[in-house]
Amino acid sequence: MGKIISGIPSWPVLAASLFCSSLVGAALFVSTMASTAPVEAATDLASGTYLGVASCGATTCHGRQEADGAIVRQDEIMRWQEESTPGGAHSRAFRVLREPRSIAIAKRLGLKDAASASECLGCHTTDAARKGPRFQTNDGVGCESCHGASSGWISSHYAVGASHARNVARGLIPLDNPKARASVCLDCHFGSAKKGQFVDHKIMAAGHPRISFEMDLFSTLQQHHDEDVDYIRRKGRTNSVQFWAVGQAMALERSLNLFTKPAIATEGIFPEFYFYDCHSCHRRIYDDPSARPTSVNNPGRPIPEGMPPYNDENMIMLSAAIKVAAPDIAADFDARSKAFHAAMAQGREPAVQEAARLRQYAGQLADRFSRASFGRDQTFQIMETIAGQAISPRFTDYEGSVQAVMAVDTLLNGLVNSGQVSESAAASLRGQINIAYAAVDEPNSYEPLKYRRALGSAVRTIRSLR
Repeated sequence: MGKIISGIPSWPVLAASLFCSSLVGAALFVSTMASTAPVEAATDLASGTYLGVASCGATTCHGRQEADGAIVRQDEIMRWQEESTPGGAHSRAFRVLREPRSIAIAKRLGLKDAASASECLGCHTTDAARKGPRFQTNDGVGCESCHGASSGWISSHYAVGASHARNVARGLIPLDNPKARASVCLDCHFGSAKKGQFVDHKIMAAGHPRISFEMDLFSTLQQHHDEDVDYIRRKGRTNSVQFWAVGQAMALERSLNLFTKPAIATEGIFPEFYFYDCHSCHRRIYDDPSARPTSVNNPGRPIPEGMPPYNDENMIMLSAAIKVAAPDIAADFDARSKAFHAAMAQGREPAVQEAARLRQYAGQLADRFSRASFGRDQTFQIMETIAGQAISPRFTDYEGSVQAVMAVDTLLNGLVNSGQVSESAAASLRGQINIAYAAVDEPNSYEPLKYRRALGSAVRTIRSLR
């Protein structure tokens, strides 16, 4: 019946905030949903045509008011548009462009209208090159943003004898595949080289929230299906740990790929600050004779004091996963990570060279993790590695610390959801996770050492649960 979400107070608030601010989206449910019959794929439409949300909204398809379908819920559109939950964030993606914050951002950027600017529409709507007659921009981030242009598979996917493999062959994106899902999500929730899909420092300076992403957590918030017996028969059981690990590897691969592109990674004579750790610069400044530096040494970054560090939140998480799931390359990965940081202090050319080398490791890890089973013992080992002393000295900055507490929480949820840990047994650890969430609740008051203690308190409980 889907993933179990922690009931602690901070988790839904922070996680939903990270998801919604990463998307910053909105759209109203359109009247064309009143259709009562499935929409046939028009034979005169070119392959790769986006038909729009209305094409999925029949009451015999995904437009019901109750989840009483025999195979799928069939109320997926209602859940997609639900205003009161994070699950409705995608449907709200266009409407937010007409709200005061977006209007102010557009004005600062010199854009006439956020709701018509390509810089915004790339992520606040379905990025469709070919549009069918029922496609509407104000649908926001619609079904086909994630599932792919439906002209090729909309008819076959409900036909008698249909199979998931056949639908995929016709263009359906296999979101049950962790690499395929990560690739789709990362385009907007992390950035891509496509027009309107990169939230650079200029856009953030104008008021757009910083981009943050963790695939398994965000998937939980957006899940519109039940992982029941039928789903498992057709697509297999989701392994939350696998999705988390693949998501981390794909995020690092994407970040390094974008960094190597000159048109994206530079802004005049300046580097593109998107790639750096925000809070290494955005911190309180004390101009006082007795003031002391507030930075904390990070052993994973051999860079000069005062140099803005590359945002390495995904490197840190991968370091934990590799120590457990790929120990044969753990030392090499850490060495390549350090070499990349060191090259950043030498200039762009050596940094790009090292980025390419590290990116190869990230790609290999995504492939390797997508084939791994990640059992109970491995999951606990990764949780303990993240919360324990193995990598805690690297939790010196806000972004990495947020990733760590989300990781421990999502891995615990995966264990509970798969029946490997009972909800009652997990309750004590949830309380400690809540304390760690509180330590990263406010970025301006983040204190690395206090956070390490908060997260470290969970280690003993993790060991007892094992």
